[in-house]
Amino acid sequence: MTKKKKRMKLILVCVLLLGVLGVTVFRAFDTALTVRAYTVETGKVSAPVRLVLLTDLHSCDYGEGQRELLDLVEAQSPDAVLLGGDIVDDDERLPIENALTAARVLAERHPTYYVTGNHEFWTGEVDGVRTRLSACGVTLLAGECAELEIRGQKVQVCGVDDPSAGEAEWHSQLDRVTQAVEGDAFSILLTHRPERVEEYEGRGFDLALAGHAHGGQWRLPGIVNGLLAPDQGLFPKYAGGRYDLGETTLIISRGLARESTRVPRIFNPPEVVVIDLMPCRDGGRESAN
Repeated sequence: MTKKKKRMKLILVCVLLLGVLGVTVFRAFDTALTVRAYTVETGKVSAPVRLVLLTDLHSCDYGEGQRELLDLVEAQSPDAVLLGGDIVDDDERLPIENALTAARVLAERHPTYYVTGNHEFWTGEVDGVRTRLSACGVTLLAGECAELEIRGQKVQVCGVDDPSAGEAEWHSQLDRVTQAVEGDAFSILLTHRPERVEEYEGRGFDLALAGHAHGGQWRLPGIVNGLLAPDQGLFPKYAGGRYDLGETTLIISRGLARESTRVPRIFNPPEVVVIDLMPCRDGGRESAN
């Protein structure tokens, strides 16, 4: 092989490596919305039920009229939408109208339920935030349960405030919704905090839904599920995904925050979470991603 051919081969290899590097970097920092889907099998439904979980919007901008987010949710054809806290941010540079626009349209189209996150409390005006979301048609849950009937099936959605409401109040709300669980209905606990798993176990809920961790901000899929999460620190166990807590399945959204984050998301795109409740194929209670 001549020197010229060797040089050309080396150039081609370098170009290829640079291309691979470029694609990898693009994917690493890509913040385009994605859909994350889970299936939960249960003997408490006889026909499919589809839920959409949205968390940690932080008043971020998803295009004019929040169309990017709303169109993606609508494409999933959900039976209900669950808002798992930090929908509003305390940073005045992130307008609350972004959150209210999304909430208003979602509530017009679907039964929509909401619990607070820590950032709603950090606004210093959590009651005002609740009032404005309620005016959008969203059902607020703070130690209460709501019952949905979907294709003749009972689904119970229970919710608690963020612990920023006060530890005593938070535990009181959690105890109230636990006592309200109806055994024949598929029961859901909507909460902001994923790290309090010991508090959620053994309470009779079929499904617990949370956010807050932002997917650990930086991920290496298949290797590191998250680098850092609030209230968990480095390498958080409950950063995002599906976890089994005995009789309860816990699903944690990696959230929707984009421009509100202080550090960029890496291999961690914002996500719309879709949860399909499906009749058991074998009569048992099993769940699968």
